[in-house]
Amino acid sequence: MSTLYYTLSNTVFRSFLFYAVASVLKMMLMSLLTSRQRFRKKAFANPEDIKPGKEKKIQPTTSDPDVERVRRNHLNDIENVIPFVLIGFCYIACNPDPNIALWHFRVFFFSRLFHTFAYQIPLPQPSRALGFIIGLVATVSMAIQILLQVY
Repeated sequence: MSTLYYTLSNTVFRSFLFYAVASVLKMMLMSLLTSRQRFRKKAFANPEDIKPGKEKKIQPTTSDPDVERVRRNHLNDIENVIPFVLIGFCYIACNPDPNIALWHFRVFFFSRLFHTFAYQIPLPQPSRALGFIIGLVATVSMAIQILLQVY
């Protein structure tokens, strides 16, 4: 009989679902933060986003530094959260130790939160870099464990 890893009775899968969904929601919230910045700064990227007749002097722009800061932060989330989710699903199939797996998931999620705060406040470097590297190490660690088990 085969083991069912992808069920809520598996504590590793349940933990992963919580942190993966939390990470994806955090990533999705970045688009709302970008929109908020666009409206606050009146820095719209497309002409149709500007109300006709309201503000003739507003021109479309993709160079507002505050909007671009949020967009770069969002892009960094996309580049890190998607691999975490994909590798995490594979990692679960390796039946990792539940405590070690939980710490991988927690470290990744909280490193992404820290990265966002460090980016948006902004905190001096190496703050943001540490947030990025710690999350990357958690994901790469899971990937290495997968490769070691499947080879």
